[in-house]
Amino acid sequence: QVQLVESGGGLVQPGGSLRLSCAASGRIVTIYEMGWYRQVPGKAREPVAIITTGNSTEYSESVKGRFAMSRDNAKNTVYLQMNSLKAEDTAVYYCHVIGLEAIEHYRNFEVWGEGTLVAVSS
Repeated sequence: QVQLVESGGGLVQPGGSLRLSCAASGRIVTIYEMGWYRQVPGKAREPVAIITTGNSTEYSESVKGRFAMSRDNAKNTVYLQMNSLKAEDTAVYYCHVIGLEAIEHYRNFEVWGEGTLVAVSS
């Protein structure tokens, strides 16, 4: 089964920066989509940034101009560079991947990471 390893969360002051990474491993044939979502207690999980096979990236309005997502296809890894962080960016950030794996036969997969906490506070 495909597994995700996230890293890079932590505590940062307002205006600071953090870089999240998410590496997918397993018998991956191809990845269709990689994305970052975030969730705060009591609210639904929301998309932050999504990158597709053609490297087309979409951002939520709240992070446009501050966050940048990039992808290393050779490493099946995606990064989220977060700049000018605000208190309202505080959340657990989850990596999400959709693709095709080869286990006995080809099949689609969808997997979530365990989440990494980003806390923005002075």
